[in-house]
Amino acid sequence: MDCSILRFLLLLLITPKLKAQQSYAENSALDCADSDDRGSLPTFLYTCNGEKKSCKAFLIFQSQPPYNSVSAISNLTASDPSELARINNISDHTLVLPQSKEVIVPVVCSCSGEYYEAKASYLIPSIGDTYYTIATDTYQNMSTCNALMHENNYSALSLQPGFELQVPLRCACPTSNQTFNGTKFLLTYLVSWGDSVPVVSERFNVSAKSVAYANGFTEDDPLVYALTPILIPLSVEPSSSQTIIQYPPGPPPRLSLPVTPIHGNRRSKKAYVWIGIGILVLVLCLAIFGVFLYHQKRVSQNNIEGKKKWVLHESFFVTIAEEVDVGLKVFEYEELKGATEDFSNKNCLGGSVYRGFFDGKVLAIKQMSKDATEEVKLLKKINHFNLISLFGACEHCEDFYLVYEFMENGSLRDWLKKESCPEVPSWNHRVQIALDIADGLHYLHNFIYPAYVHRGISSTNVLLNEDLRAKIANFSLARSAEKEANRNSSTRYAQISQGYLAPEYIEHGLVTPAIDVYAFGVVLLELVTGKEAVFLQDGVEVLLSEAVCTTMGGGNAEAIFTLMGGGNAEAHPDRLIDRNLNAEHCMEFAVRMIKLSLACLAEEPESRPRIHQVLSSLIKIQLDTEKAKYFCKTRV
Repeated sequence: MDCSILRFLLLLLITPKLKAQQSYAENSALDCADSDDRGSLPTFLYTCNGEKKSCKAFLIFQSQPPYNSVSAISNLTASDPSELARINNISDHTLVLPQSKEVIVPVVCSCSGEYYEAKASYLIPSIGDTYYTIATDTYQNMSTCNALMHENNYSALSLQPGFELQVPLRCACPTSNQTFNGTKFLLTYLVSWGDSVPVVSERFNVSAKSVAYANGFTEDDPLVYALTPILIPLSVEPSSSQTIIQYPPGPPPRLSLPVTPIHGNRRSKKAYVWIGIGILVLVLCLAIFGVFLYHQKRVSQNNIEGKKKWVLHESFFVTIAEEVDVGLKVFEYEELKGATEDFSNKNCLGGSVYRGFFDGKVLAIKQMSKDATEEVKLLKKINHFNLISLFGACEHCEDFYLVYEFMENGSLRDWLKKESCPEVPSWNHRVQIALDIADGLHYLHNFIYPAYVHRGISSTNVLLNEDLRAKIANFSLARSAEKEANRNSSTRYAQISQGYLAPEYIEHGLVTPAIDVYAFGVVLLELVTGKEAVFLQDGVEVLLSEAVCTTMGGGNAEAIFTLMGGGNAEAHPDRLIDRNLNAEHCMEFAVRMIKLSLACLAEEPESRPRIHQVLSSLIKIQLDTEKAKYFCKTRV
């Protein structure tokens, strides 16, 4: 009897360790018709059964054109390019990597519902992309078509160029058992030809047993399938020395209709020639017919009595025409009138921006009295989740109309004023917003040649979608840093929001990416303090940047504290924090954010951090916040 009890107790102790981290999905992850209505499935993503809800994780991505550089891969996977370059020992972000070179991609892995995921976004570039091809080809099975369909509202048959998809990438955090056994990170590895669990385990210097446990295998050398992901548990970060260039076997033979081979038969060669001529004639006929239909449509439009035809400036039309391949549409003015109910006040979002309804889809329409050609030219170059997307344009009576994606939560400035909004007191949301803005600027400053400067960074030009993810908007002032360096900026000074102007721009009109960093520093202060960049106190305008710099510098702070809502002259940074946030819970991180903002506000542009350094600092703040489990709540 005693032996039976002992065996039972031993079984209880051993059972938790037998529970697998995740289940290997085999080839079933390629099935797009599955549903998780009956519970969590490995054919979607890895389930949230780890010790932490958020952690640092790694993916293996094989370099393939056009994703064959640090900048391209980091943009595709929404990873930090500086971290990606560091861990892969790559000094040049523009270096073209060898074909099929394994690249380690660091990501932040977080629970979203029942599944872990690293969030990325993808703008569909051309016709023919499907959920299946995006998951299996573009993202190399680091996502699944099931997960993509679950994450996005577009039906599988309605995907079109220009649509932006949210892409959940496969990742996971270690279980408590794995952490106990020394596992600190999990790496999602794509099995290649000739791979086996022992081979991969030896390459990453881990035991085959730990890999088997991580994937739910019952043996140390199970059968694994090429181009399917498995998890590799690591006690230290992976290194570039563990990556290789994968050499896949030759492509499989193309499927074709059965043909009886005829060697040396001239008639077969003539048949091929006639078939080619026939196809060419057919293509030409279709092209002529298409041109005829287009001409008839234009003629019918011109003949509509009483209707004035709008005409685009030639340069503007050329710019739009170049964008057809990425889904930019040339709207007719009547379409915009109908979508906005003749630009009614109830659809006015503020200023000259209106809400428009297009076949059930809500978009934002911005009316401009100046030529929008430069803005369209820039927007055609950018493709990033944290930069607003342009859907189309129109010109009518010398006014230009740009049609953008609709941002449900409006501007950051307006959102910070919504004290009744339950998300406003959340410190985590504010850190994520700061990260999003920095990520967008990082793309603008480093991934476009020549570098572009936004010149209008402010809390009113940062918009929030329904998930409170931030996107930089209003590129009307954005210009190439190279071109702006030789211009006289004094005439454009008044166009830029006061309170965000860098000293070198005020004094000399100097335009470099550093002026965006300065303005971003002011936005950081707004996120922490809840104050506007310029606010009134007793009828006196006060610059937020000067107020905080004086306070943190220990100068004559009494008047500043009074303006910030306190009455004590002692330099206590907690008095700067928005009273919607509970300083007791996020004080340490808020102070770090203020110090980061002050670095951005340095008098000399050379003394300010580059935007990639700012981004790295914010990622560290976010990770530390998650690690410490601090959550700022509304004061009671």
